Amino acid sequence: MMSPKGFSLSVIAMALLVCAAPVLAGDLDRFTNLEGTLDIAGGTAHIPVMNEAAKRIMTFNPKVRITVAGGGSGIGVQKVGEGLVDIGNTGRALSEEEVAKFGLQSFDFAIDGVAPIVHPENPVTGLTAQQIRDVFAGRITRWSEVGGPDEAIHVYGREEASGTHEVFWGKMLKKEPIVASANIIQSNGAMKVAVSQDANAIGYMSIGHIDDTVKPLAVDGVTPSQETAVEGSYPVVRHLFMNTKGDPKPLARAFIDYILSEEGAGITSAAGYIPVR
Repeated sequence: MMSPKGFSLSVIAMALLVCAAPVLAGDLDRFTNLEGTLDIAGGTAHIPVMNEAAKRIMTFNPKVRITVAGGGSGIGVQKVGEGLVDIGNTGRALSEEEVAKFGLQSFDFAIDGVAPIVHPENPVTGLTAQQIRDVFAGRITRWSEVGGPDEAIHVYGREEASGTHEVFWGKMLKKEPIVASANIIQSNGAMKVAVSQDANAIGYMSIGHIDDTVKPLAVDGVTPSQETAVEGSYPVVRHLFMNTKGDPKPLARAFIDYILSEEGAGITSAAGYIPVR
């Protein structure tokens, strides 16, 4: 026979479990009666948020399977427009032509900045916006011209279909041509690896992906960060979007609503972005 003490502990434990259940589920409850596969592709800045959300959803409901792939904003538009994925991610707003061609809907969920980055051991800590334009255009070719070592500058860029590229090229570089010798990188993650391994590199990437393996450069005295991006002192910012072809199907709708929920906003913040609620 259970002792009074043991009985009390059991009752308390059961009460805690009952009380905790709604808290543990919370915003995931929307997936309770759903099943099927959800395919997501596109912008690479989105991947940490999408992966974490997918992991939580599939743990909550194993009948839901979610795949997340990158490829860049252009791939996100193409694949969702052609019906190859359910959600196509972009690090930029859709063009009028894309909306008209594919009948897409956009769901804005985060604010991000795009920052110039260098190797952590590079003594240069900041440049003017004009110096950055001159570097990427090939008018400044050595670090010694901007206060660094007497070494050639290695320029790294992104493919033209990248939302990260479009924002940096448009807002920072004022749509000037990038030097033909630039090394073209396919994702934010690959950019981080490339610059972290090249002491003379300069590139650019989503602020949300920056860690201590690379160093963001101050621009006109303002260090790129999510805080300076949101307050407006750092101007090279963009919104992150999820896009669907027409109205989202039930599983896609639940996923989008989850990303826009309180728990989803926490995932977005943890990934280094500012949630849009």
